[in-house]
Amino acid sequence: MKILYTLLFLLFTVCILTHSQLSLAYALMGLQLWFDKMIPALLPFMILSGIMIRMNLTKIFSKVVYPLVRPLYHVSENVCYAMIMGFLCGFPMGAKTVSDLLKRGMISLREAEFLLAFCNNIGPVYFCSFVLPLLGRELVLPYVFGMYGLPLLYGLALRYTRYRDINAEGNFLSAPPLKTNLLNEVDDAINSSIQSILSLGGYMILFNLLNLIPHILTGNPPLLLAPLFEITGGLKLSEGRFPLYALLMLPFGGFSCIAQTFSCIKGTDLSLSDYVVHKILLTLLTMLYYLGWFLLFPDYFLR
Repeated sequence: MKILYTLLFLLFTVCILTHSQLSLAYALMGLQLWFDKMIPALLPFMILSGIMIRMNLTKIFSKVVYPLVRPLYHVSENVCYAMIMGFLCGFPMGAKTVSDLLKRGMISLREAEFLLAFCNNIGPVYFCSFVLPLLGRELVLPYVFGMYGLPLLYGLALRYTRYRDINAEGNFLSAPPLKTNLLNEVDDAINSSIQSILSLGGYMILFNLLNLIPHILTGNPPLLLAPLFEITGGLKLSEGRFPLYALLMLPFGGFSCIAQTFSCIKGTDLSLSDYVVHKILLTLLTMLYYLGWFLLFPDYFLR
């Protein structure tokens, strides 16, 4: 295995050295997307969420939505908070929030596994302001349901099957004491968030660079492989030419999103392989959803 990794590394290095302009273009695309899209959309939420978790304010924050979530999902307020952040703030905030709560003993490992199965998604701001305009779609609600309604239903099904043993009141061992030194917690949250956003940028650059090898081999940009490597760069590269394929790739997130999730849950007992399985299942459910849309309403399909 080490020999294979070494050969792949050498091949990648040779490709970068022999096609420096092309590799620079792919790396620059990843860097620009990270700087223009990811930092403004994610960093403020990362910092604010980090402060709230460290100050043990998550229950207060989630009280507005909790009366709606609890009758359906029967979860604790901290789990509800992770659901809110995972669905509203965008990837990889779901994984980071779950990891932070788990490390501080505010949710149990079982609750964290449940959350990671369906709460780590592309953000609605990113989806509605970048993805749908890029794909040139007129309708909004059918795509929003496919992107967010299906994971919510999937999580609901998991709650009453595989994770029916979770205690609705929260079964973590002990809640952390309330933090009172705001400046220390703000400083810690900022440092942690900057480290996470820098890692995200590194992954976006690296996985966009992987497009270099198929580009060299075929002589053309890998329009179908690119979203599989890194979803944002891949969508940008294809310029909306394959809308259905793009919509099916979004729930999966691409290899870059999987690597970023690993970075977020590293140091916990959460399983990356279980996360990947859930992402594949959600992708299959999305395929069935669009197939049903096509069969029932062909005149409005992908409008």
